Amino acid sequence: MTAVANSGAAKVTLPTDEQILIVRDFDAPRELIYRAWTSPSLVSRWWSGARGAMKSAEIDLRVGGGWRYVMISGDGAEVAFRGRYREIVPGERLVYTEVFEPRPNAEALTTVTFTAVEGRTTLEILIQYENRQDRDAHSAYMGDGLQEALDMLEELTSS
Repeated sequence: MTAVANSGAAKVTLPTDEQILIVRDFDAPRELIYRAWTSPSLVSRWWSGARGAMKSAEIDLRVGGGWRYVMISGDGAEVAFRGRYREIVPGERLVYTEVFEPRPNAEALTTVTFTAVEGRTTLEILIQYENRQDRDAHSAYMGDGLQEALDMLEELTSS
């Protein structure tokens, strides 16, 4: 893969004790960013960042349908997330649950918004947790991996 200049790091804020908000601009059309977010073959190319290799990306893109991503981390451990779609507005918005499988009782509700601005896309990810403890646990392992994954998404959509 060839490195490309990214549109900037994601801005991560904590709007409430139960939320994480991630905002990042991409120099790519909204439809392309949405497709890269919802197509298993494309998700497999960016979601794990540089933290491991994707083992599988399953997406049943319909309300009530599920998704599950599994990666193999650098130390060989399997890391899996899953959820169910609650709302789908093609090209504009996704609302789905998200569970880190080792913590099945810490389900979050994620809203992803894709906003077109003059051929570019603003991606906004709002993650709502049941409590601050779950939010803090997620933000602790999110770290640099989030930036790496979004950089790889930028690279994928700029080629």
